[in-house]
Amino acid sequence: MSKETSFNVVTRTLLDEWLKTTPEKPAAAEDVYRGILDKLTIKMRLTLFRIDGDDPLNWHMKAIRHSGFVTRVLNINKIFADCRIGEFKDRNYMEQAVIPRLKDVLARQQPAMELVKTKLLGVNLGYDRILLPQKNVGRPEWIISSSNAQFLLNPPARNEKLDVADETIIQLLIEGYTAKEIAATLGMSHRTVEHRLERMKERFGARNIVHLVAMLIATHIDRSIPDSRA
Repeated sequence: MSKETSFNVVTRTLLDEWLKTTPEKPAAAEDVYRGILDKLTIKMRLTLFRIDGDDPLNWHMKAIRHSGFVTRVLNINKIFADCRIGEFKDRNYMEQAVIPRLKDVLARQQPAMELVKTKLLGVNLGYDRILLPQKNVGRPEWIISSSNAQFLLNPPARNEKLDVADETIIQLLIEGYTAKEIAATLGMSHRTVEHRLERMKERFGARNIVHLVAMLIATHIDRSIPDSRA
């Protein structure tokens, strides 16, 4: 990814335009985000939240630019269709990963930048996010949200118990070792490592080794995310 299309450039451009606005003359959201539309990459989204009333569930979410990233795990663009927050498919996600942060930037009228690690419809989700509230002498009328996807991982449907050898193979596999390198490191035959990997693919329902690694990483992330979600 070039510097001209990095999320750092997007956030800096947004902040520069936001800093030009004043509470006494509230800006339109389009004036703030217009300059980044040609800088958004396939993994980035741009969303506008319209603040209407005191109940966040009645605030409206509108996609200004959908992500171009397509995956079998989740249809992100379909899930994040224009709607009221209260109509969103995963209420827990909104109440734990979105609404508290919207309310915070709304109250402070200050931007927030963070790495979000959470769950959406049971899938581990990670993304960088910037939130920008309208400067207003009253209450802001909108909040701009731009995000850059980091990972989208679906953990295995079953919790499999693995023996010590399999756990070790998994650790080396996640670290980037090949089957031959794993065999040499553990003093096993290449055939034994391949056999164990094939068995793990069957047990986890993985289509190939890359898919298996993704699922194993997702399982690790799933265990590391607290119940309250980030």
